[in-house]
Amino acid sequence: MEKLSIFKRVMNDELTAVEDVLKRVDDNSNDYSKIIDLIVNLKGRLIFTGVGKSGHIGEKLAATFASTGTPSFFVHATESMHGDLGMITKDDLVIDISNSGETKESLAPIVPIHRIGAKIVALTGNRHSTLAKKSDYLFEVHVDGEADKFNLAPTKSSTAVLVAGDSLAITVSELKGFSERDFGMFHPGGALGKRLLDEGAMEGEGQ
Repeated sequence: MEKLSIFKRVMNDELTAVEDVLKRVDDNSNDYSKIIDLIVNLKGRLIFTGVGKSGHIGEKLAATFASTGTPSFFVHATESMHGDLGMITKDDLVIDISNSGETKESLAPIVPIHRIGAKIVALTGNRHSTLAKKSDYLFEVHVDGEADKFNLAPTKSSTAVLVAGDSLAITVSELKGFSERDFGMFHPGGALGKRLLDEGAMEGEGQ
């Protein structure tokens, strides 16, 4: 049963990583509370950037924020340096994701983004990194190593960022009073959208 032992070990490792991040939420050196307030009161859009696995997580988080009431999208860090910076305005907040905080592609847009006038959140596992030092706010998601035996494949780190990002999105959504009807407006397709819109129509008829 070695295969299942490996499977369970990895799952436990990832669960522990998320629990460790949760323990650090009240650490005053993090800007969690400030970042929540910034997003709730944001006049522009919430933009995620990154490369590799961090980029994939950023795409997912942008989609989650967009679907729960916060205009959001993903800009690939490399493409940003070749014209996509034009998607960013001074009223936007950029969340730059890099576990090490030293990924050169993720560091490259920092100066141009600041030149535009937007603020940057470093979503990183390393508070002493270049990304953390050059950004305006720190959203630290630190894990001790990865789940594979070589400590190489982004697993615990990417899972922790995803969970922390989802938690941020839902916190902002609830604070903004995002309703089930609002959710239905952004999800008109599929069975879920049909149910929510049908319920909304029935409520309207009863008024």
